[in-house]
Amino acid sequence: MQKLPKVIATSVVRSAHQGESHGGVYLIDLNSGEFEQVIDWNDQSINWEGRGGDRGLRGIAFHRNRVYLAASDEIFVYDFAFNRIESFRNQYLRQCHEIDTDSTTLYLTSTGLNSVLEFDLATNTFSRGYTITRDEPRKWHLLKRVATAASIPFKLSFFDPNDTKGPKVGPGSSNLHINNVSRDGDAVMISGTRIEGLLEMKNDTLRQHAPLPQRTHNAAIYREGIIYNDTASNRLVIADRKNRINQCFDVPEYEPATLSNAHLPNDHARQGFARGLCLYGDDVVIGGSSPSTVSAYSLAAGKRISSINISKDIRNCIHGLEVWPG
Repeated sequence: MQKLPKVIATSVVRSAHQGESHGGVYLIDLNSGEFEQVIDWNDQSINWEGRGGDRGLRGIAFHRNRVYLAASDEIFVYDFAFNRIESFRNQYLRQCHEIDTDSTTLYLTSTGLNSVLEFDLATNTFSRGYTITRDEPRKWHLLKRVATAASIPFKLSFFDPNDTKGPKVGPGSSNLHINNVSRDGDAVMISGTRIEGLLEMKNDTLRQHAPLPQRTHNAAIYREGIIYNDTASNRLVIADRKNRINQCFDVPEYEPATLSNAHLPNDHARQGFARGLCLYGDDVVIGGSSPSTVSAYSLAAGKRISSINISKDIRNCIHGLEVWPG
């Protein structure tokens, strides 16, 4: 069996009650099967209004021996020994999900405002924000008469995250559920559960890079095509730019009798929920699912080659997932 990496994962416990753990951060060795919980997110300051808001840590990114972890409206910075160093808030950071970095900038999804924020890693300041909105159906109907391949029914607007003129919480402010952002060359890639494509922002212009089904997580460019968690179908998918599937892998599922909290309705928690994705080398993709499980898949073998379960509570779901550089 080929050597596999150690990964870092965040887990979110859905439908948790006050006083219970809301998940945490784990280091998981995909070779030995050993794992260690390095942060337990059980904070009495959690905002209990609504489900899925401030509950738990989510996206993960790295920069200069620092670990950046996303909470709902705050970014926490840790060293590699998981000592908390500092944290940053912004009025436009709402229900943050996935995050990503390049050499100078941290990119953060603001799911509650259909937005992405940029954070300058040199100055530790929020530097830019952009909002995606769906064009009015009538306007898009007219546009389709002269549409090009790059035309999409969305528009892009920019705002200063340091003033009060940015997007507001209200009806429709989270209707795209933007949950993933990644950097690819000089483009920023954006996707969400209610966006029918992987969007590309380049030179302040938005276009569709590839079509996607709804209810995806972690959609990104992969080789000459795309990769994503098809959460509605409980699988990880690798496809070309027309979303013609090249390979797919079903996520692990367990006998219901072995699970806890299996009585909850599916809109609160269910097993098989595919979320969390990272790459290792040229052949291995690594995905997360619920109840909190991390699995490695070999593209050459076309099968799952490792699977580590850290909880049989179906409320406990992997969210952020990265290869551990420490």
